[in-house]
Amino acid sequence: MNKKLKIIILGLLALIAITVVVGYFKHSNVEVFNSAGSIGAKERNLMLFALSLSLIVVIPVYIMLFSFAWRYREGNKKKTKYSPELAGNRFAEAVWWLIPTVLITILSVVTWNSSHSLDPYRHIASSTKPMKIQVVALDWKWLFIYPEQHIASVNLVQFPENTPVEFQITADAPMNSFWIPQLGGQIYAMPGMSTQLNLIANRTGNFHGSSANISGAGFAGMAFTAKSSSSDDFNAWVRSAQQSSRSLNSSTYKQLSQPSQYNPVAYYSKPQPELYNLVVAKYLVPITAHGPAYQVTSNMGGH
Repeated sequence: MNKKLKIIILGLLALIAITVVVGYFKHSNVEVFNSAGSIGAKERNLMLFALSLSLIVVIPVYIMLFSFAWRYREGNKKKTKYSPELAGNRFAEAVWWLIPTVLITILSVVTWNSSHSLDPYRHIASSTKPMKIQVVALDWKWLFIYPEQHIASVNLVQFPENTPVEFQITADAPMNSFWIPQLGGQIYAMPGMSTQLNLIANRTGNFHGSSANISGAGFAGMAFTAKSSSSDDFNAWVRSAQQSSRSLNSSTYKQLSQPSQYNPVAYYSKPQPELYNLVVAKYLVPITAHGPAYQVTSNMGGH
């Protein structure tokens, strides 16, 4: 088999492999690549850019690996050229140092810019008024509080399309991570802390939400649905939730916060005022001149 034929065969195999990979991602629902919002799309493009840049190094390295292994194998009867002068060759060393340096420089610039433009705390520019939703990670379910609509829901969060959503996130359970892959990256939910995540959905639909941090026995079932709808559908959903006979007061919250698995969707009306802030405050320890004084308690059963 001559050299030219070998190159053609290797090229065809590489083309087939690339076609298979592209076809898989095109016809399968890989959520991080099937973005439904501007933040998710930017993060997807950033991942693909970093992947493409990495392949500039990875592909030639693997080609050389198999090529050298085949060419210099023990059973090769053909005489191979021995080139000891490559050791210390300035041109060769310049090439294999310059290429990674250029790639790393490009990645560092892109990382710097994207770290600021995709900051989860950064508000999304829009002519539509942002919506505030408070999120509490429980064992093993998600509680969503709408302070402006005076409702709350479990394992379902709904919002209008093309409306920026400002999520405030905490935990009343072990540390967790809030993630809607099609809308954007995850952010941690931690007891005693309040983190933020700004997302937007540019089309209607139901999107899978989950916990991205292992948090115990019920972790596998700690999933929720993020629903983007029209403004009319959202308003109708709010009115329906406001008619719920269950109000989210200190008693119902204490019961809800108990560990449970695979919880169905539930709705609550009239959440206790400042409920989210009280959940955060449960884990705060005021500091005095003599050290920690006491831990804040509340009428929700905090200790």
